[in-house]
Amino acid sequence: MSNTPKLLLPDIPNLHEIDVYLTNGGYEQYRKAITMTPDQVINEVKISGLRGRGGAAFPTGLKWTFMPKGNEKPKYLAVNGDESEPGSFKDRQIFEYNPHQLIEGILIAGYAMGINVAYIYIRGEYHKWIKLMQKALDDAYNKGFVGQKMKEIFGNDYFLDIYIHKGAGAYICGEETSLMTSIEGDRGYPRYKPPFPAQYGLWGMPTTVNNVETIATVPAIIKIGGENYAKIGAPGHTGTLLYGVSGHINKPGVYELPSGTLLTDIIYNYAGGVKKNKKIKAVIPGGSSMPPLRGDEIEGVKMDEESLKKLGTHIGTAGIIVMDEDTDIVKVTLRIAHFYHHESCGQCTPCREGCGWMEKILKRIANGDATSKDLDLLISIANNIEGNTICALGDAAAWPVRGFILKFRDDFEKVIKHRRTFISPNIVHGRRNTASTLIYEEGTN
Repeated sequence: MSNTPKLLLPDIPNLHEIDVYLTNGGYEQYRKAITMTPDQVINEVKISGLRGRGGAAFPTGLKWTFMPKGNEKPKYLAVNGDESEPGSFKDRQIFEYNPHQLIEGILIAGYAMGINVAYIYIRGEYHKWIKLMQKALDDAYNKGFVGQKMKEIFGNDYFLDIYIHKGAGAYICGEETSLMTSIEGDRGYPRYKPPFPAQYGLWGMPTTVNNVETIATVPAIIKIGGENYAKIGAPGHTGTLLYGVSGHINKPGVYELPSGTLLTDIIYNYAGGVKKNKKIKAVIPGGSSMPPLRGDEIEGVKMDEESLKKLGTHIGTAGIIVMDEDTDIVKVTLRIAHFYHHESCGQCTPCREGCGWMEKILKRIANGDATSKDLDLLISIANNIEGNTICALGDAAAWPVRGFILKFRDDFEKVIKHRRTFISPNIVHGRRNTASTLIYEEGTN
């Protein structure tokens, strides 16, 4: 078991209560931060090596430097707690068990970037966690730790207002520009970049968007120092991570462990191993949008971005989905494709049409009415979606479909036909010259 201290989810009963949080040193890291200059705070975060926990793993301190100096324009912080990625459920642990550390992290981040208004965007279906977070925020306001009263409580001129924004119930709103559009009251459509949020964000003003886990980590960095934090976990992806483990395992849950922890250790030593001691067939390492790993290639795999990148996948949200030897890979792929087709905003043609095509073809495969041509067609569609959309939802839809076919082609080959008879929906389709290409017969090209 890991001896690394729990920086985000410490084993302290009732830590969600503000008095308990204060007893355990709560809001002292903000007091420490305001004795430093904003640039010193940002530099401490840069030294720590903290990378975003929302999926992209972008260096947090570097992102903060993008925020323009001065106060000639309003500036905003948007904290992304949408968490709609299937297999991801880490942020709600912070909302429930350590909400004040998130609030304190927002205060430190706001001070460092000269921001006076912050929004916590929480997934619309998270009714329970929205109420819990609102209760914590109300308590912080009542104590004078947030808002105009901060000036007299902490003895300086800085203040920050925080608002909780209930999400629009759409996966696409987890994308940073779509999240901002949703906060503004419009339909959650992603925006073209550039301009990036730091130049043109909420209401056209400079905005920084960070994940809940990312911001909640900041007080811990101020407490132990950037250099000490950088010594935790993998050198290229430092600190502790909240690993959300689900699937065919005995102890599903969220485990805070150093980055770079062996995937097999997480599954067998912390999550209790696979149910009924079955073999592992596949593991998705970072939420449903990440390419999968075969069960026979997980030995020695470290759970950090740089290690997983070498294997053709990513850490994502660190949502580990374990599938045992009896898993129907075709059905899993179809279910994932259905989700991304349903959640596509429809703004970009490759994603709008391509996601539908992939689901349609996978349904054909699952129904036993497909040929090898369909597998090649799926890979072709995925390749044409990837990198050709405004936001990353297209990539998120393409990666798992292509990954499962490339890693588990034998499973797909078992349910396809050597020949399919083309039944034209009407006379015109039956007479077209390309009708023959829809039929695959063994031995033909």
